[in-house]
Amino acid sequence: MSDHVRDLASVREATDRLLAAVGTLDNAAVAGPSRLPGWSRGHVLAHLARNADALVNVLEGRPMYASAQVRDADIDRDAPRGLREQLGDVQESAERFQRLGAEDADWARTVELRNGVKDLASNVPFRRWIEIELHHVDLGIGYELEDLSAEFTQREINFLAKRFRDHPGLPPLLIKQDDGRMISTGAVQTLTMDEIKDGAPLPPLGIVVKGRQADLLGWLAGRRDGGALTVDRGSLPDLPPL
Repeated sequence: MSDHVRDLASVREATDRLLAAVGTLDNAAVAGPSRLPGWSRGHVLAHLARNADALVNVLEGRPMYASAQVRDADIDRDAPRGLREQLGDVQESAERFQRLGAEDADWARTVELRNGVKDLASNVPFRRWIEIELHHVDLGIGYELEDLSAEFTQREINFLAKRFRDHPGLPPLLIKQDDGRMISTGAVQTLTMDEIKDGAPLPPLGIVVKGRQADLLGWLAGRRDGGALTVDRGSLPDLPPL
């Protein structure tokens, strides 16, 4: 189970880091393109603010967003704002999330996110941490996947591997990390009794993907194309959108 108190502290630290970095920009830079196709940096910042409010909704038992259309319209509405307004909104919405997170609550309860996804309330702070860290990278202002903490990187790799497990259309995948740890994802390969009896050699356990933590995270999170990874027993598959 996640330690939501510790994760909330990590969210605050990541938010402060992002705000300090964005505070060095100007209005023109905020209006410039981010690394996300079709989104300016203003879109990214507007999304971060509205995501904080959406997670407040989740923790208070309301729908995360009124609808996908409303979510997108709110981001488009807020994206053109200048630096000062963007910073104020990200900071104020982040404080609303932190204040709610500090309240006594049943953190073992199940909550519902977008598209019917359900999770424990205790995992919501980590989901917010993901939003802050990856979108800080998406801003393209000098913060890279290599700058993420080892703890965050490993947890996000684990989170995404779990998300893609048993996903239709994905072959069996074995992710081999640079520290030797291995994580399976994609389709689960079922072995017959004939394949596991009498000391017979086991069949290949799927495509093996190897690389540095930052490159593995970048591929799993849709931020890198996987060109820096080593692939055995097949070709690197296309991952479904997050």
